[in-house]
Amino acid sequence: MTPIVHRGIPGIRGTDHIGFTVPNLDEAERFLVDILGCDRVYDLGPKRADDEWMHTHLGVHPRTVIREIRFYRLGHGANFEVFLYEAVDGQAPQPRNSDIGGYHIAFYVDDLDEAVRYLHENGVEVMGAPTASAQAARGQRWIYFRSPWGLQFELVSFPEGKAYEQGAPRLLWHAAHPDR
Repeated sequence: MTPIVHRGIPGIRGTDHIGFTVPNLDEAERFLVDILGCDRVYDLGPKRADDEWMHTHLGVHPRTVIREIRFYRLGHGANFEVFLYEAVDGQAPQPRNSDIGGYHIAFYVDDLDEAVRYLHENGVEVMGAPTASAQAARGQRWIYFRSPWGLQFELVSFPEGKAYEQGAPRLLWHAAHPDR
């Protein structure tokens, strides 16, 4: 077995949380809790500092106010830090995946077809039909869906592993299937 070489930030362990801004915290909570299955962990806010703190530390307009922050936990992954901002200089729409700063959040599910049925049954916008990956990701199927405010999420499933993982150490599929 090839030893794992450590590079990058000393002591880094992985993702702790993912932060995103929403237009309505109650709507976001219904989606995160009722659809995704998150648990609400705790709340913070409001936050307003002197004129330069918001700009220096968060990169926003100096007079921007954070009205509230809610933290959610979902299964064994990263937590979500969900912000409601009052931005004095306005807010841009949710970026598309093709925009600079565009992103999506992906979740692993055991049964993709069952998960897609659940989303449809609950009125969630599902984007197309499941796609089978090829090349290094062969063995994976995936599909995108949207939150009510436009953030794209993805479901992925690879119950038999992905092509690139065959023989690779310490990866998700191997950790979940130590007997294979």
